[in-house]
Amino acid sequence: MQFTGKGSLIAGVLAAIGASVCCVGPLVLLALGIGGTWVGSLTAMEPYRPFFIGLTLLFLGLAFRRLYLVPQVCTPGMPCAEPRTRQRQRLTFWIATVLLLGLLAVPWLAPLFY
Repeated sequence: MQFTGKGSLIAGVLAAIGASVCCVGPLVLLALGIGGTWVGSLTAMEPYRPFFIGLTLLFLGLAFRRLYLVPQVCTPGMPCAEPRTRQRQRLTFWIATVLLLGLLAVPWLAPLFY
């Protein structure tokens, strides 16, 4: 199974959401004023968090490899042949990486805010 740069980035986002659903989900719901005893059951995903963190880092690594290490083969006239396209892909990668790492760090940073 081969992931493109975009596919790896999307998979990384989904894995990061899975990794942080146990911690971010209840925090967001409580911030919105939604509460109840069922909110505590959202922490049931906590045992799977290391697995999702590993997937996130794996897919971010694959996207990095695709964008920086593997030469891109494009024929003239294709959108990937323009340098601006590659620059936009790299900018999107770094923005997504910073957001994902922040999302993964929520369990360690959240106690600072409450």
